[in-house]
Amino acid sequence: MLTSNPFADLSAFISPGLMQTYVVLMIILVIGGTLLDMAHKKSAAYFFENMQKTKANATRQVGGGEKIGLAAKTLLVEVATSAEFCNQKRRASHLLTMWGFIIYLASTIVLVFAYPTAKAAGIWPQLWFLGALMVCAGGYWFWFFIRVDVSAEGHSPLRFVRADLFIVSLVSSVTFGIVWALLQNGGSTWSSVFLGLYLIATTVLFGSILWSKFSHMFFKPAAAFEKRVSKANGSAQNLPTLTRDDPEQQKRHSMELLQDAPMHMGLGIKREAPRHY
Repeated sequence: MLTSNPFADLSAFISPGLMQTYVVLMIILVIGGTLLDMAHKKSAAYFFENMQKTKANATRQVGGGEKIGLAAKTLLVEVATSAEFCNQKRRASHLLTMWGFIIYLASTIVLVFAYPTAKAAGIWPQLWFLGALMVCAGGYWFWFFIRVDVSAEGHSPLRFVRADLFIVSLVSSVTFGIVWALLQNGGSTWSSVFLGLYLIATTVLFGSILWSKFSHMFFKPAAAFEKRVSKANGSAQNLPTLTRDDPEQQKRHSMELLQDAPMHMGLGIKREAPRHY
């Protein structure tokens, strides 16, 4: 069941060309939505202005080879492993969802374009189900247990606001897709119902970028890379680079207590999770 191409039986009712057109349309929606989001939020203008400001305040020049190394570190740390997350549960949930979505998306494209009518499609059907299950594991874990609304602010897990549009449409699309694929292989008449839900949720996922956090996944690597460059060239994003152990920094404190304070002053607010709302 999990080794069969879920789009093969669908090709008996919907032509492969129509399925491929739908996938291309979703890609166009992603590109167009991201560009509109950049224009609406002026993200590109912000990054350009910030880059110019960083360059103007630099104390040293960063060469091309060093920038390539910084880009590689960004891809490895902030993108591939999400090491910037302090909360390890949040990091694990994010990695499951992100890599699951990448595997699921890539296998969908391969199955639709390379094996639209073949039930046997190598390892790609297994990867499709694996990626979908990873998205469900990471997405539902985040939704019910990790997100701030529930874990810290005490809201109901069923509470939905516009900021949740991306994660809700993502897990809904993948969940409906799994159910549709399983019912289809079993010959259930409910497969058409879940196919419709699958298409609706998927269209909302890729068509709502202007109102969701989907485009954030494209901005995050750029922001992380810019941060690394600013540290390397000495501009440090226009933030103070002195530490509390530095005499110059100690002079800036009006409180005598803070002048001799050590760099590490304990856990502070991180000592206990904020669960008292």
